[in-house]
Order: sequence, then structure tokens, then C-alpha cells
Amino acid sequence: MKRALALGAAAAAMIAAPLAAADRMSAPVESESEIGGANRGLLLVGVAAALVTVILVANEDNDDEAVSP
Repeated sequence: MKRALALGAAAAAMIAAPLAAADRMSAPVESESEIGGANRGLLLVGVAAALVTVILVANEDNDDEAVSP
């Protein structure tokens, strides 16, 4: 009888744990960004790196001549 009660309690705990975790949410902070407070400087560096990459690829010398005679 004790074993059945223990198994039932364990099963109930396994079912209830994800439901209880889903209800827990952090309270919003007034100055918090929606994307996690990402640094704008880091974003600008990433955009600049992407722009440089696009320019370098676009200006690639398309010299398809054979190197050997």
C-alpha cells in the first residue's frame, strides 16, 4: 500500500512540475529591452562587419584566365 502511494505521489509530482515551471515568469523591468538588453555597439560592429564582407565579395576580381600557359 505504501509503495502504491509513493508511486502515485511521484507520478503526480512529475506531472505537476512542468506545469508549475510554465507559470513562473520573471517580472518585467521598466528599463529592460525586449531582446535581452543587447548592446547597440555590438550590433553596429556586426552590421559593419557584414557590410565589409558584402563589399569585399562584390568587388572580388573575377579574373578567370588560366594561370598556366
